[in-house]
Amino acid sequence: MRRDFSAPSFSVRRVIYWVLGLQVLIAVLLMGGDLLRALPYIGGRSDSPAFDTPVNPGDQTRRYRPRDMPLAPAREGNPDRPYRSTGDMPDRLTFVREGETLLVTGGITEGDAKRFRDYLAAEEEAGAAPFGAVRLNSPGGAVADALAIGRHLRKAALDTFLGAGDICLSACPYVLASGVNRAVSDEAQVGVHQHYFGQSTVLPAFMAVEDVQRGQGEVMMYLEAMGIDPLLMQHALVTPPEEIYVFLPAQLRDYRLVLTQDEPS
Repeated sequence: MRRDFSAPSFSVRRVIYWVLGLQVLIAVLLMGGDLLRALPYIGGRSDSPAFDTPVNPGDQTRRYRPRDMPLAPAREGNPDRPYRSTGDMPDRLTFVREGETLLVTGGITEGDAKRFRDYLAAEEEAGAAPFGAVRLNSPGGAVADALAIGRHLRKAALDTFLGAGDICLSACPYVLASGVNRAVSDEAQVGVHQHYFGQSTVLPAFMAVEDVQRGQGEVMMYLEAMGIDPLLMQHALVTPPEEIYVFLPAQLRDYRLVLTQDEPS
């Protein structure tokens, strides 16, 4: 009897369907597990105190919802800015000249690094006096753009600082880290937490882990290049996105996020 080899046998088709079904099942289970882990982040639930609760050693994790976070009231040395909370801040960075200081305020979004470079180039072409320092007031945002802005700041040999009442959270500390000299008012707040590096938490783990690890590695190499102790990242890695770990002034000095002209760079 002649056997037809032009089509797979019934048993082969069953194996193919079984393998495809198993792959679909694995994908569903992985996505379901990732979704369950992401639900607390999506809902923004956290048992930590509100952001405006004073921090103390060992009690430095605070709830982090950028649209609801209050800013410190105006104090001596703090410009009268029209921001009652981070929700009032611009959704993307704004750049304002105050003498030789550049005020950088608002969320960091994709494309802000290019806008920042274009702004500095336009100032230079217009013959404006060069900036000496950048003052930051930002709830953070896109990590890649924060790193790109920081590299450009270091190349331009600019200082960075926070004044009284300013905040620098999430990805913003990576911009702060780029200053040749770095200063933070005792009445300012600097904090970090986990980042997504452009990936959604509901993606299957096997698709997201590689990008997350690559992003974390890039941040650690960036911090080392800027003269920052990479151990700073330990606080970011263990703090979920719906919370923020706020540094104490002594920690800022220990991790070298604060660096005065009297210290070696």
